[in-house]
Amino acid sequence: MPRPERARQQQGAEKGKAMSETASKAEQADAVRTSMYRVVIRASIETVWSELIRTDRPLPFFFGGQYDTPGLKTGAPFAMRSPDGKFTMAMGEVIEFDPPHRYAHTFRFTTSEDPASIVRYQLKEVEGGTEFTLINEHPAGDPVSKSEKQMAQGAKFISENLKSVVETGKATFGGQALLFMFSLMAPMTPKTARSENWPLDRAPKG
Repeated sequence: MPRPERARQQQGAEKGKAMSETASKAEQADAVRTSMYRVVIRASIETVWSELIRTDRPLPFFFGGQYDTPGLKTGAPFAMRSPDGKFTMAMGEVIEFDPPHRYAHTFRFTTSEDPASIVRYQLKEVEGGTEFTLINEHPAGDPVSKSEKQMAQGAKFISENLKSVVETGKATFGGQALLFMFSLMAPMTPKTARSENWPLDRAPKG
């Protein structure tokens, strides 16, 4: 049998190991996998921010979607709906809103069962305009999903077309072509994405 002192040391070591394993699991749960895209927009930070959060019309840089929300602020739900309101592409809840520097929200496609992710927009004044950064966050412990891959590709589209809309008043040539193609494909949108299936209370919580 181990002596009392050695037994206490052994128990302490085992307890320490258990705590270490618990902490490690917690750290893994909190870890995120990110994708990022950054552009510099030749405009004031207030101008870029105002365009980013516009809710009164469809937004070319958000794939032609229009916000449906009681008002963008921390804790508010939103849906990105088609211009005619018939379909809903994605939903989320605002988790950070700090004009004109930071805006973040949960995000989930309505046509996917993948877990919700987090999207962050960061704006910073720099020489020549505003540095705009879009960051997608996904739990590091989850496998890479189809939604995550689509969001990584979409970050480039969103950033470059936001830049173009602010600087020129319209989307890039490639962006316009893609939006036109989307309009032709609208009749093939899955019925599961119909807006009556996606009231604002279904937005993924932060």
